[in-house]
Amino acid sequence: MFKKILIANRGEIAVRVIRACKEMGVETVAVYSTADADALHVALADEAYCIGGPRPQESYLNEEAILTCAVASGAAAIHPGYGFLSENASFARKCRECGLVFIGPSPEVIERMGDKDAARRCARDAGVPIVPGCDLLANPEEAVQEATRIGCPVLIKARAGGGGRGIRRVERPEDAGSAFMEAKLEAEAAFGDGECYMEKFVHPAHHVEVQILADAHGGVVALGERECSVQRRNQKLLEESPAPCLEGRDDIRDHMYRAACDLARAVGYVGAGTIEYLYADDGSFYFMEMNTRLQVEHPVTEFVTDVDLVKWQLRVAAGARLPFCQDDIHITKHAIECRINAEDAQFRPSCGTVRMLHVPNGPWVRFDSALYPGAVVPPYYDSMLGKLIVCSPTREEAIRKMRSALSELMVEGVQENSDLQLDILANPEFLSGTYHTNLMEHLYES
Repeated sequence: MFKKILIANRGEIAVRVIRACKEMGVETVAVYSTADADALHVALADEAYCIGGPRPQESYLNEEAILTCAVASGAAAIHPGYGFLSENASFARKCRECGLVFIGPSPEVIERMGDKDAARRCARDAGVPIVPGCDLLANPEEAVQEATRIGCPVLIKARAGGGGRGIRRVERPEDAGSAFMEAKLEAEAAFGDGECYMEKFVHPAHHVEVQILADAHGGVVALGERECSVQRRNQKLLEESPAPCLEGRDDIRDHMYRAACDLARAVGYVGAGTIEYLYADDGSFYFMEMNTRLQVEHPVTEFVTDVDLVKWQLRVAAGARLPFCQDDIHITKHAIECRINAEDAQFRPSCGTVRMLHVPNGPWVRFDSALYPGAVVPPYYDSMLGKLIVCSPTREEAIRKMRSALSELMVEGVQENSDLQLDILANPEFLSGTYHTNLMEHLYES
């Protein structure tokens, strides 16, 4: 096991990794921006170094500063968390060149699976179902031709990045050319890569993802699935496991697991990763993408499987074998996660100083956050304040537990979205378990 690692991130995920390291006897090095000088992850780490100004490009994306701190501090490895540099193949390669272990897959795998067009081809070659579509588009005219061939509605999607950027839905073939240019320009600005491809828009559909964990010795395990269909503008708001849309469909669930593991083996994956699928009500499912990092919603899986994903990230990165196989994974509980975002009722970001904080507690209630009374929520980073996660024997009990926990959560000084989450949990479509990715559109209509 590593003696010391550097966490190249901030906020709740940096705190989460530091806590796992403390339990494992691993020393930690934090890095922080000038805006985060008083942040919780800075206080909890064994060492902490300021690496630049408040904007991400000046600090948390400053590869040279991070690598310099890692080498100077004597860290053996870097945990990238999620976001920032977590899926940056160039950074992973620089870690290797500096003699540091990047806690995640190899740069070659990140490169291949981060290119969504290449990832689709890898999935297809591994026998994983993919959405009907086409490879990279050359120009607006080809976009119109392919939209006509595939049949609208279609999605034009950037091959790089994520977070809903570089995606355009096209209802008529004649609109595909302008949509292609919009997606291309947005992707170039956001990711420095404007290449786009096209897929059939599967609707209505569920967003179901399978968590996998793989070691360097060929061991691959699927740690259940998560339903992530509650989204606003392609951003997840609530996740749960098991996926209610798969109730009574164990054959489809098993097929999803096998396909995810087959793809991981085919690309030589090592670490924690997620294969995301679109699932239709007729039982068909299609590969969307692979996230080559820890997911925001990983606590949902940890609750239902009793597997600490962060600790196992560290162990497999250090060369350990997985001591369990697929037959050892038994899911008998239900977990729900609500993302608590700093935003007002109009979904505008909210900043400020936390004057008062009350966190719900009790059996199987967890709040992953870096908040504390007096903490400053700056305007420079993602709006997520924390993640509230609950677990119960059944879905119905988990929903009641989450309602209770949300009602108890109090954050003063910054506006947050607990009321929206309560509205979701009271929605009949959500309660039925049959909801799709358009649930939020229906919620606003009601």
